[in-house]
Amino acid sequence: MIELRTAANDGDLEAWRHVRAVVLPNERVATVAEMRRSATPDQLLLLAELGGEVVGSGAAGRSDTGGRGFVAPRVLPHARRRGIGTALLRALAEQVRSRGFAEVGGSVEDPGSLAFAERFGFREVDRQVEQVRVVGREEPPVCVPGTEIVPVGVQPELWRAAYDPLALQAFSDLALDAPVEASLEQWERDWLTWPEGTFVALAGGEVIGCAGLQRDADQPDRAEHALTAVRRDWRGRGVASALKRATLAFAAANGVREVYTWTQRGNDDMRRLNEHLGYVTRAWSITVRASVDDVRQRVAARGA
Repeated sequence: MIELRTAANDGDLEAWRHVRAVVLPNERVATVAEMRRSATPDQLLLLAELGGEVVGSGAAGRSDTGGRGFVAPRVLPHARRRGIGTALLRALAEQVRSRGFAEVGGSVEDPGSLAFAERFGFREVDRQVEQVRVVGREEPPVCVPGTEIVPVGVQPELWRAAYDPLALQAFSDLALDAPVEASLEQWERDWLTWPEGTFVALAGGEVIGCAGLQRDADQPDRAEHALTAVRRDWRGRGVASALKRATLAFAAANGVREVYTWTQRGNDDMRRLNEHLGYVTRAWSITVRASVDDVRQRVAARGA
């Protein structure tokens, strides 16, 4: 019998992390401390058990984009096709509905997951490409004339200064059908996980760009790129390239041997920059959306 329960204590959260790591082996998983720090009243984290074994996990809450909800049901490969994903989706959709969202989104990474999503009314609306690079001997960046690059770990106050207008411009300009929504509090709490590996570009004392890394607690020789952004009036001058090179040099000096990043389908400039710096495509992630009521009706029709 399938049993669902809330992931409440640290042991539950570690079990939740384990499922995500198995299902998405090429991505970092937030640490328990990060998960607790970013938790909100809208969020629900579930564990699915079958015969006393944790075989799945789920997440639901407010999406970062467009005033909609998100769901993320995940099932370990050996336990699929037993109704676990459907049971998780039912509970997650109810959570999203209870928070007043009419639309729900999610991401799928393989044909089987896409087929599962489509059965419940989800449709593809976007794709992101994962670009990955092996870190070798990296040269320090050459700064654009009139600029300097500073680690946030050295001047922590610069991260707050990077929010407006830099981050707000970047959120607005991302190749998405709705802008990212993140308050200053969320920016400071959730968007900076490795200050020493995060850099800002300054010109005349003002923050004009940022780029950074997110440490992988489970695989210390791997890191994910955080937001790379340049203020509109400084774009096209090489600032983004210098910032990326700063992160690569930091990675090389700190035992990181692989870095990866996700880029939206319409962000051709960033993809070309990454390719110029030696990144290669490894995978795609498909963004899907659906009506919450449609999802609930289709789940109910399957008797979950």
